[in-house]
Amino acid sequence: MSRSDPSLFVKHTGSDVLALLLYVDDIILTGSSDALIQEVIDDLSLMFELKNLGLLTYFLGIQISYPSSGGIFVNQYKYAKELLPKAGMTQCKACSTPCKPYSQVLSTEGELLKDTTLYRRLVGALRYLTFTRPVIAFAVNSVCQYMTAPTDSHFFQVKRILRYLQGTLQYGINFSLGPMQLSAFSDADWAGDASTCRTTTGFVVFLGNNPISWQSKKQGSVSCSSTEADYQALANTAADIVWIRQVLAYMHEFLPEPPLLHCDNLSVLTLSSNRVFYLHIKHLDIDFHFIRERVQHKDFHVQQFTKGLHGPIFSKHCINLRLGHPAEIEGGCLAKGYSARKVVS
Repeated sequence: MSRSDPSLFVKHTGSDVLALLLYVDDIILTGSSDALIQEVIDDLSLMFELKNLGLLTYFLGIQISYPSSGGIFVNQYKYAKELLPKAGMTQCKACSTPCKPYSQVLSTEGELLKDTTLYRRLVGALRYLTFTRPVIAFAVNSVCQYMTAPTDSHFFQVKRILRYLQGTLQYGINFSLGPMQLSAFSDADWAGDASTCRTTTGFVVFLGNNPISWQSKKQGSVSCSSTEADYQALANTAADIVWIRQVLAYMHEFLPEPPLLHCDNLSVLTLSSNRVFYLHIKHLDIDFHFIRERVQHKDFHVQQFTKGLHGPIFSKHCINLRLGHPAEIEGGCLAKGYSARKVVS
């Protein structure tokens, strides 16, 4: 059992490896050898009553397909489609983005909803959709902040996300063969919340060309400068990468090079490497300074990247995150020829 993920179990036999992922009574098996997979299924069958569902095509609301061009395509088409009737929006008009650019709804704006059940149910479902839709993470994080006392203005934001889903129901992520290199991009909108002046952190982690982890979350305290805000965002990203590396190491997958972290703040780059600005940020919690320690130990490399400010930025990011319609997917092949099966106990 992995210390980093108690639902993950890995077996090594010579050069072959098998991974078992468990959720309640649902099991996924994947490995480099069909014979090893069958051996584990047979062993489990001696202890539990199992039903072998064959090649993995559906798991916990997530659909998995295997394009003829290679790779793995995952989406939540069925889950998203079933969400629209619950909101009475089956015939709604689609929109191109999940939220209006440079707009924000205050927590007190609008009239309180008399019944908050539908709002909370829809927002909870949208959170689950972010598992395969990183581009809606920011919009969903925004509506999550009003769960206690949502208003009609907040519900309008939820409907905007659903309208975006209406036009992109079949969109998902294509995973294809690529280098075993971890890289990440982090950013922060310093004091972006007009009500509290708190900052929202956003990051995405790639393994090769494939996005494997992402988050949009409001920081727990007010940052006194853009440097502090971006530094905390970078530290949160680094913590996620540390966890990913632990999972990979448990599977005997070791990276040839240290992960590469990108940020768009030169002061943060300097701060993560030395103590030039120490007096300016000495009030920061100690745990955020572990990014500097990791960089000095060469566990990470930190580089700068620049925000794109021109063109259809949202669509550009969708492409960078390998999001698209199944018919548009052009991928490679699975690394190491792993096959996956679903077993239900």
